[in-house]
Amino acid sequence: MSTVTAAPVGALSGTLRVPPDKSITHRAILLAAISDRTVRVTAPLDSADTAATLNAVEACGVRVEGHLGDEIVVHGVGRLGLRPPPAIDCANAGTLMRLLPALLVGVPCDHVILDGDDSLRRRPMSRIARPLRAMGAALFTAPGGTAPLVVSGGTPLKGMRHELQVASAQVKSCILLAGLGAEGPTWVHEPTPSRDHTERMLTAAGVGVVRDGDDVGVLGRCESLSLPDLRVPGDFSSAAFHLVAGTLLADPEVRLEGVNLNPLRAGLLDVMRRMGADVTVEEGEPVAGEPCGTLIVRRSRGLTATEVEPHEVAAMIDELPLIGVLGAMAAGTTTVRGAAELRVKESDRITAVVDALTGMGVRAAELEDGFSVTGGERIPGGTIDARGDHRLAMLGAIAGLASVDGVAIDGFEAVAVSYPGFVADLRSIGGVA
Repeated sequence: MSTVTAAPVGALSGTLRVPPDKSITHRAILLAAISDRTVRVTAPLDSADTAATLNAVEACGVRVEGHLGDEIVVHGVGRLGLRPPPAIDCANAGTLMRLLPALLVGVPCDHVILDGDDSLRRRPMSRIARPLRAMGAALFTAPGGTAPLVVSGGTPLKGMRHELQVASAQVKSCILLAGLGAEGPTWVHEPTPSRDHTERMLTAAGVGVVRDGDDVGVLGRCESLSLPDLRVPGDFSSAAFHLVAGTLLADPEVRLEGVNLNPLRAGLLDVMRRMGADVTVEEGEPVAGEPCGTLIVRRSRGLTATEVEPHEVAAMIDELPLIGVLGAMAAGTTTVRGAAELRVKESDRITAVVDALTGMGVRAAELEDGFSVTGGERIPGGTIDARGDHRLAMLGAIAGLASVDGVAIDGFEAVAVSYPGFVADLRSIGGVA
């Protein structure tokens, strides 16, 4: 386990092109694999998570040429062409663990085991197992509803209407993908809208995706799909760390180019502006059906506290820990509510964020479905444990830049899960880690 110390700096400035979007890379690989054509994916994210997805489709008999981080050519085998091995290692990739079963339940296979690392084994999988079984799939979890999963595919599937109790793009995507092989329409009702990368990509591949109010669906068995060649846009979740760092330290500005600005993904922008952050957007050309542009952030003095409401959570679920850092520097008490989903991420992120903030000398408290932070002064500094969570490791680095004495992050190597070049990018705009 490595320990890295992020030292305080006076200012940040410069231009970055953040890594490609992890969520879109996962989906592009999976949908290219079941396409009826060869698909060229340019700028797919090179990370431990996306490598797990690439390895998984290759293990299922899909030929892939090229390299993550540059370009890959996926020779699609069609919706029914996957031939999985007896076991697939999903490593730490929750998206892979939740989406791949939806593709496997529709192809002939017996007792395929999907497993992952200790962190992935703690994440809830009954939320995909229950709806897939209701559609007729043979899918089983370990006791407690966690990985490993066992999938036996090829049983007839029937479309249904599923009502999600918690907004989850991964669960919604799983059900819709299973619906591609089901008889009759498959509908998902969301309590609040979640990111819609899967729907956008399915539409681009020629699949009829329908939205009716809070319901989204596919209208029956899809015999073929044809994902077009695509370029993966920049990842908003990666950009978010630099946005927060820039809000605290940019002078004159930090520019983040080519970022995915899907409104169901970029909810952090609204909350940051409400707190007084100076962030502007230069709109660019859409990429892969997703709105994109350049974000420009300048130092903001006099941030004010806010309350993140439950209806805002789905559009910023991965960025909520960063509200803790902003709240530590804002006048008043900032609260996050309706975020119980954070407890079942790579770590229990509610407990982990509060422990990290208090370990840095910040006044923070844990709530049942969120947390509160009382700020108004610079972060003193200290030591935190990343707990194997890439976002917690990067949070510690950003906090350290704006702190009095710096922040030491134990287990900093976790950043490789989503952003292997994080330290190099941070240094390029003046950060020290």
